[in-house]
Amino acid sequence: MLTAVNTISTLVLGIGNSLLSDDGVGVHVVQALQHMQQSGEIAGNIALRDGGTIGLSLLSEFADYPALIAVDAAELGAPPGTVRTFLGVEMDRQLGGTKRSAHEVALSDLIGAAHLSGTAHDKRALIAIQPASTEWGLEPTEAVKAAIPLACEAALSIIRTWSDA
Repeated sequence: MLTAVNTISTLVLGIGNSLLSDDGVGVHVVQALQHMQQSGEIAGNIALRDGGTIGLSLLSEFADYPALIAVDAAELGAPPGTVRTFLGVEMDRQLGGTKRSAHEVALSDLIGAAHLSGTAHDKRALIAIQPASTEWGLEPTEAVKAAIPLACEAALSIIRTWSDA
């Protein structure tokens, strides 16, 4: 089934180190969305980007998109595989909290730099997934693997909501 998701351009940025099991969940979510896009399951003006372990070099890309969704592993104090969505200033607050990895700090810095440079998005969201393990490993744990489709649907739902607004 083809799902039209938006008429505006949205950047979905998957963040994480895919060599550290659950830490790479953002990258895995973007890969799943790319597969859906290539197979024609989703349509719309969505840019999908593997942000890896992120850096301020991504700031220049932000200006090209009026909406941003970042997907990352984050310490939520919840069971592994829990998916939570943070919109706008809620995203900023979440990024200002406890950091479990260096790229959470980098994402916070990137959003802060976007605010300072005037390229911050009014439409911005963080889809955070609670990791079970960030040890060496190429695959996420079963709990986090099961959360990938939920995170994909969360991203598509956000985009639909923004498009309807």
